[in-house]
Amino acid sequence: MPYKTFLGLPENVVAALCYPVGWLSGLFFLLLERKNKFVRFHAMQSILLFLPYVLFIFLVAWIPTIGWAIADGVGMPGMLLIVIPMYMAFRGSKFKIPIIGKIAYNFAYGE
Repeated sequence: MPYKTFLGLPENVVAALCYPVGWLSGLFFLLLERKNKFVRFHAMQSILLFLPYVLFIFLVAWIPTIGWAIADGVGMPGMLLIVIPMYMAFRGSKFKIPIIGKIAYNFAYGE
């Protein structure tokens, strides 16, 4: 039986919901979920992944003439950054994205 969360949903569903709206959904679930470490791991990983990514795209878009093209070129593959971790969280995997996955794991599990 899957572990429940504050919403009463299985933890893999809530962990997957940490990714669709980027760092905002990660922050939402990080603030609301206090006990489930699996959800907190995926919420922190979502924040650490998407916050710098969105800031980078926002800053690059301000470059005159070519900025929008670069931002679009970097932003379009970003859908994979949503779909892959979301799928892995739904499967119940502690899928660690290189570098930030270890930071998020240490945050959630305290090791």
